[in-house]
Amino acid sequence: MTLGGLALAVGILVDDATVELENTHRNMAMRKPMVRAVLDGASQIAVPAFVSSLAICIVFVPVLLLTGAARFLFTPLAMAVCFAMLASYLLSRTVVPTLVYYLLRGEIAMYQHGEHGEARADGKKHDIFWRVHFKFHHVFERFRESYTGMLDWSLDHRGLILAAFFGFSLLSLGLGRLVGRDFFPEIDAGQLRLHARAPVGTRIEQTEVLFGAIEGEIRNVIPPSDLDTILDNIGLPTSGSNLAYSDNPNLGPGDGDILIALQPEHGRSGDEYRDLLRKRLNARFPEATFYFEAANMTNQILNFGLPAPIDVQIVGRNAEANYALAREVERRIERVPGAADVHIHQIVDYPEIRVNVDRSRAAQLGMTQQDVTSSVLISLSSSTQVAPNYYLNWANGVNYLVGVQTPQYAVPSLDKLMRTPINAAGSSRSSTSGATNPTSTDASLALSPQQSSLGYGNPGAQPAATQLLSNVATTSRGVAPLIVSHYNVQPVFDVYANVDRSDLGTVGDKVRAIVDGLRPKLLPGASMVVRGQVETMQSSFERLALGLILAVILVYLLMVVNFQSWLDPFIILMPLPGAMAGILWMLFITQTTLSVPSLMGAIMCIGVATANSILMVVFANDERLEGLDARAAALSAGTVRIRPVIMTAAAMILGMLPMALGLGEGGEQNAPLGRAVIGGLLVATVSTLFVVPLVYSLLRTKPPVDHEERILKEERE
Repeated sequence: MTLGGLALAVGILVDDATVELENTHRNMAMRKPMVRAVLDGASQIAVPAFVSSLAICIVFVPVLLLTGAARFLFTPLAMAVCFAMLASYLLSRTVVPTLVYYLLRGEIAMYQHGEHGEARADGKKHDIFWRVHFKFHHVFERFRESYTGMLDWSLDHRGLILAAFFGFSLLSLGLGRLVGRDFFPEIDAGQLRLHARAPVGTRIEQTEVLFGAIEGEIRNVIPPSDLDTILDNIGLPTSGSNLAYSDNPNLGPGDGDILIALQPEHGRSGDEYRDLLRKRLNARFPEATFYFEAANMTNQILNFGLPAPIDVQIVGRNAEANYALAREVERRIERVPGAADVHIHQIVDYPEIRVNVDRSRAAQLGMTQQDVTSSVLISLSSSTQVAPNYYLNWANGVNYLVGVQTPQYAVPSLDKLMRTPINAAGSSRSSTSGATNPTSTDASLALSPQQSSLGYGNPGAQPAATQLLSNVATTSRGVAPLIVSHYNVQPVFDVYANVDRSDLGTVGDKVRAIVDGLRPKLLPGASMVVRGQVETMQSSFERLALGLILAVILVYLLMVVNFQSWLDPFIILMPLPGAMAGILWMLFITQTTLSVPSLMGAIMCIGVATANSILMVVFANDERLEGLDARAAALSAGTVRIRPVIMTAAAMILGMLPMALGLGEGGEQNAPLGRAVIGGLLVATVSTLFVVPLVYSLLRTKPPVDHEERILKEERE
């Protein structure tokens, strides 16, 4: 994101030097000496350029209001822009005037013989570069004359133009419901992550067969020219630490992830293949459950490890009622347009074999339930869980985990399972005749039986011989939850939903409506909430909207301090409604959703549009001090400042063009930011050139106060 911040600031960095050069050339055209032209050119724009730079930096304050992953993503971007802006201002006030003095000294003679340097003292023709420059200048001057005529007409019809502008800006707000909302733009990473779940109770060997058939169907959908690799992860990892550190949603031997990597140059996009696979796999394997997970790193981070961006959680201790409500939520979300891969994460009917230990009989045989459990667990799931052992290889210094387990082929039936040998934890117990007390000095006490001996009728003193499982336990079949999830200690059921051919905000709003409608069905003590990426998006949007308002207020107060006026900053902020309208229109035309990157572009637009308006209002105030009325000053400001305003906007738009096109791998990530900046600046520039002069001539009836003149007058008095 730091490089994205530099790409965002490249247009503004050029702008500081561009405005400096343009103003210096304007002073040179007034036939001033070289030193005076450089000094006047730098001093006239020093304060407005400084205020403009501060305004652009201040608008990034809302980034500090972000939380979670969005804050860590965009804080480096904001810092890169602010630091680059401050450095650019310092260099444009020091290095650029010095270079102008030494490198453009030869042009001063040209300006002495013509207003724009067309004539030469020796009467010779200019070279090809100067002739192209003069040709462009003549074209621009004709454009300036046309603009001056339109601005003059607009000043005579202020009511009509202002009504049309504010009406356009107000009606454009309706596009906000059409462009949609996403937390972050979806990118084509060339990867797909498909989760497949076999019918409940499927053994891992059968799951492998099913996954082989699924792979075959995937190869039928994706041609070899687009397919790179397919990787299957079936079942649970053998180590609990591996399970804890992964985002694998596998619950048992019937679950698995299929990772599909496409070729770098693939014909169809990942979204198209995802849609095709949804249809083909569900039709070909109706007994299985399929859903797609986030394959790229960005969406995995934004989902915070969840398999889907929308997570409806039903929290409560009544599992039966909550699961029935979760099924109802699942059925309703499935009917929402744009919702896909809707499923309940928890499995509640996994088949199990219950081993019921007869504790009384086990005690008679010198065993406890722990002895029976340990023996069965070691036989079925190896000794690594209950009694881990390691072998140290002295040659390479590596510890190897050693596990003991009965081969699965040796337990093909319940009859074989019931023949599992059971050993007591301490097989070497005392003799049946009872142990004596060797520490006792009394012979009678030494010969008396202990309470733990058979003399007192304690069957636990019986030597624990190896027994079969069938001697101490019985079995029964049943079903049980395969996983029990908790949120803040409370049991929870999760209903996950993905988004397909729609935006996250629209689907999220409909899911919230469903949740609100079903809340009355909750039992006392239960709750139902929407979590996941959609919740983070809503929080980030609210904070950024508050931050936008705060940014406008901070920029306004900054300009109030600089201009010593409440009116001039208000006039300067007039292009902002047009900038917001331009952003919405650009997003709508390019079919781009409103997201955090596009809101960052909107924040950037506020700063740049404000900077251009500052140049316009400052020049108009200078003209008022020269004796012009409000209308004439507004017309003069527009005529003179049209070049730096257009140059600033053009530099910013050209700098954002590669980003807006989304070129390169992962270019879709920052494309909304560039498109928002371009759309906002296009309309904001027109607003600066027309609306600002109109509002200035309408509201600035009194000339600005000349504070230096007032101080001198007070000193004379």
